[in-house]
Amino acid sequence: MSQVSVTINGRQFRMACEDGQEGHLMNLARELDTRIEDLRKKFGEIGDTRLTVMAALTLADTLNETGRRIRRLEQELAALQDARVEANDRAKTAQTAIAAALTAAAERIEGITKKLNATIGGSVALG
Repeated sequence: MSQVSVTINGRQFRMACEDGQEGHLMNLARELDTRIEDLRKKFGEIGDTRLTVMAALTLADTLNETGRRIRRLEQELAALQDARVEANDRAKTAQTAIAAALTAAAERIEGITKKLNATIGGSVALG
C-alpha cells in the first residue's frame, strides 16, 4: 500500500491506495477540489460541509448519467450486433441462391449446347 497526500478544499489528507494508483488518486482529488472550488465561486461561502456534499452530488449525478449512457450504448451495440448477424445470414442465403441460379443457368447452357451439337450433326463442336 502506498500513501499519498492530497489537498481538497484547502485541507491536506493522507490517503492510502494500491501501489501504482498514486497518480490516479491524485487526479481524483484534483477533480473533487476543482468541483468544490467551482461551487464556491458560484454560490460563495456556504460552508465546507455543504460544498463538499454538493460536489459529491454533482459527481454522483455525472456517474449516474454516464451509467445511463453506457447502458444505452450497450443496447445500441447489441442491436447492431444482431443486425450484423441478420445481414450476414441474408448474405449467405443470397449467395446460396445466386450459386444455385448460376448452376441452373450453366446446366441449361450445357443442355442447349448439346442440342445444338446434335442438330448440327457433330461437325462443329460447340462449348
